[in-house]
Amino acid sequence: MREATIKVYKYEELEESVKQKALEKLCDINVDYEWWEFIYDDAERIGLKIEEFELDRGAYCKGEWIEGAEESAEKILREHGEGCETYKDALRFRAELEQAEVLFKSRKDYDPEYEEFKESEEYEEVCEEFLRILLEDYRIILQKDYDWLTSEEAIVEMIEANEYEFTKDGKIM
Repeated sequence: MREATIKVYKYEELEESVKQKALEKLCDINVDYEWWEFIYDDAERIGLKIEEFELDRGAYCKGEWIEGAEESAEKILREHGEGCETYKDALRFRAELEQAEVLFKSRKDYDPEYEEFKESEEYEEVCEEFLRILLEDYRIILQKDYDWLTSEEAIVEMIEANEYEFTKDGKIM
């Protein structure tokens, strides 16, 4: 039997060129799992079900209402901070919805006995636009989270927090 001894180093003990090599090898360490789950959960809390997203070329986020646009706007205004884009968009949605209803009811041919604003094309258009805007907000949130998780700073934090050790040439032990 042969016994071998290998010296191991903490990340901060490595030479700069070896640190870079280690970072390159671990570039996806923070995103090699379903890192987006917390963002999906947040969307569900406000009544939005994210079905899929893409962050590369042609980036998009697809989803649908769980309950409805108005219910989601109310939840956003209760749960998201005033500085959040989703909050600002929910306020805009409510204002646009009120304006669309006023215009709908001010039409010359409007008949309150037979027409309901919430069943109108105008209502649907405002709600669909709000959905499109919210999905774009969440695409941006997903992109920012991904960019942070794959940043050098976040990778180094993960390495140091987990006390990873490396060989002299940057291989993880």
